[in-house]
Amino acid sequence: MAITYHAGRRIQATQADFDGTPAVSGGWKELARTTLGSAGDTINVTGLADKRYLMILKSFSGSTSGHDRFNGDSGSNYAGRYHASGTDYPLTNRTAYPWHNAGYSSTPNLVIDYVSNLANKEKLIHRDWVYQYTAGAGNAPRRAETVAKWANTSDSINATSMYSSVGNWNSGSEVVVLGWDPDDTHTDNFWEQLADVTLSGASSSLDSGTITAKKYLWYQVFIKKNSASNNYTEHSINGITTGNTWARRISSNGGTDGTNTSQNTMNTTDTGAGGYFLNGFVINSSGQEKLFIEHVIQNTSSGVGNAPDRKEIVMKSTTSAQITQLTVTGATNGYDSGSFIKVWGSN
Repeated sequence: MAITYHAGRRIQATQADFDGTPAVSGGWKELARTTLGSAGDTINVTGLADKRYLMILKSFSGSTSGHDRFNGDSGSNYAGRYHASGTDYPLTNRTAYPWHNAGYSSTPNLVIDYVSNLANKEKLIHRDWVYQYTAGAGNAPRRAETVAKWANTSDSINATSMYSSVGNWNSGSEVVVLGWDPDDTHTDNFWEQLADVTLSGASSSLDSGTITAKKYLWYQVFIKKNSASNNYTEHSINGITTGNTWARRISSNGGTDGTNTSQNTMNTTDTGAGGYFLNGFVINSSGQEKLFIEHVIQNTSSGVGNAPDRKEIVMKSTTSAQITQLTVTGATNGYDSGSFIKVWGSN
């Protein structure tokens, strides 16, 4: 901003300054989406621009046997590996890239796919998946983690198809495809920042404050531990800390999943000696259980002689209303200055 000083040391800006700072350019851009208006066995998203990286959001229910293809390719050109309930399952020479297809039935699901989309390389996919399974906070959600590849080395992805070989996807099921390129300059980003809160001193919590309700939420939390106390991260939404509305499933360092059910708030991890960083997504539909996917890196002991821990977590809250506030709470003044919470959202 250009600042000039006038009589009496008054500060005056130019009209360009009043016009504001341009929006951040080159973020994740929505390329296309398909939302079913009635039940159907296929969700096609076509006409995708050529982007180096893709993020694909899938919110659905209904089928018991899902599959994905790119560019209409039904040849045996897919392979993958999925992890469920502590076991890896390799799959090769497939006509679609693999899902873990047991137990999600008609209940809500959230899937986040990341895709490396360079035309002359095999397309690599990483998937995180949470499904509600049996409703209610007395039942932990299920999860699966998948890596896959499409062995095409001549085309970028211009279409994706999610189809069912058993049953239909319910009305309202949708696939949203986002794209990103290093040289993008657009300003119509899919993800809108809803909260950005950084602590200036020690505190017992990080709170987003009131945020706009959005169907999809993406959030990040960094906790710098105050050396005066041990720490933990109790999640709550909309200021609600009673009612036994939470359940979770968690794996630490690739170990067998553990579950917790019927909790007032949800403790995802002790932050250990060096704090932690958390990256998470939520499907935030009104009237449905809220499904969470989280990845955590936890610095239990400082120094290169101590490897950090990792955690994969899925959670759900039976709170019916959309999330308009996200809070994590720790020990008394356990979060040090520099700790932050950021939230983005989109419909």
